[in-house]
Amino acid sequence: MTDARRIVLLLALLAGCATPPEPAPVPVPVPVPEPEVEAEFVPDKSKMRINIASVGDMMIGTDYPKDHLPDDDGVSFLADVTPFLEAADIAFGNLEGVLMDGGEPAKKCSNPNACYLFRSPTRYAQHYRNAGFDVMSLANNHARDFGEEGRDSSARALLKVGITASGRQRSWSIVQTDELSIAFANFAVTKNSNMLLDYDESFAFVAALNRAFDIVVVTFHGGAEGVETTHVPFAEEEYYGEPRGDVVWFARGAVDHGADLVIGHGPHVVRGMERYKGRLIAYSLGNFATYYGISVAGIKGIAPILNTTLDGEGRFVEGSIVSTVQLRPAGPSVDPQDRALNLMRGLSIDDFGNPGLTFLPDGALLPKDRPDVPQHLLQTD
Repeated sequence: MTDARRIVLLLALLAGCATPPEPAPVPVPVPVPEPEVEAEFVPDKSKMRINIASVGDMMIGTDYPKDHLPDDDGVSFLADVTPFLEAADIAFGNLEGVLMDGGEPAKKCSNPNACYLFRSPTRYAQHYRNAGFDVMSLANNHARDFGEEGRDSSARALLKVGITASGRQRSWSIVQTDELSIAFANFAVTKNSNMLLDYDESFAFVAALNRAFDIVVVTFHGGAEGVETTHVPFAEEEYYGEPRGDVVWFARGAVDHGADLVIGHGPHVVRGMERYKGRLIAYSLGNFATYYGISVAGIKGIAPILNTTLDGEGRFVEGSIVSTVQLRPAGPSVDPQDRALNLMRGLSIDDFGNPGLTFLPDGALLPKDRPDVPQHLLQTD
């Protein structure tokens, strides 16, 4: 083999043993970060709280057919209870009668001296506002004593001083806090009002409000009247032949369809309470502030200020009863004997066995475990 051929073979062998150069790296794409989307904040409503003070019937004197207004024109009539009403986030009451200056009644009475028509001057709206009221019901048998013109006059006078009021059919009132919207729907057994007696329509209305608002408060003017009507009968009631509704069926049905608090008034005496599906129902808060024309003798002059604390989903958290009594000519005054508390505690246990509430001696109300109540077994034919 010639030297030239050896050189060529050596170069070939060297070439075969050499490590080939590494390929150029393939560039890896760097992902572009997506812009951060802030998650929608969903508040925990179970930690929110709203306190509502509720009372029953109110009417600070009448100037029809004769002048029966308080001597100081009603200025001090609510003074003793004002601190308790002002302390609440929302204070509610039922306005019996009309706030109206002049006008003729819609009802005609054969005996004017026995005529139960109530008309107070529109300036009296300021007394209610000064006492701390925020919401009132105009759904009752005296809200139309001077026709719809009188009910409209009441609503205007109250709105002028910052109190929202409603009672006509398919009407409601709204209170808006920083965190929650609260709707008040007021029912009665009287013409042109949200009709308690039409259960299907009432429940559909409550359900619609429940879809639109955070908390729904239902109030009703129903049930028979008088000292013998402190117990709920779990049946349809009447008063002088007028249907007054099955208030237990109505109240529990309202809760079934979305009501978070149910407040009753109308019998002119207090009735018991229960916690149903985590919601508080008070069946009557009695006569709270009625200067003239409505008897306050005996237990008819005993009434509570019912304080309820709800969470943002409407569940009852805690509450209290401040007992008051009317001793004319004074307005409602704090009752050192706690008669409203004692009466309502006894009625609640008598009527419901376990009402789902613990009544403490100082007036505090606390939830208590209670078996579920089958609503469909309650209404009688």
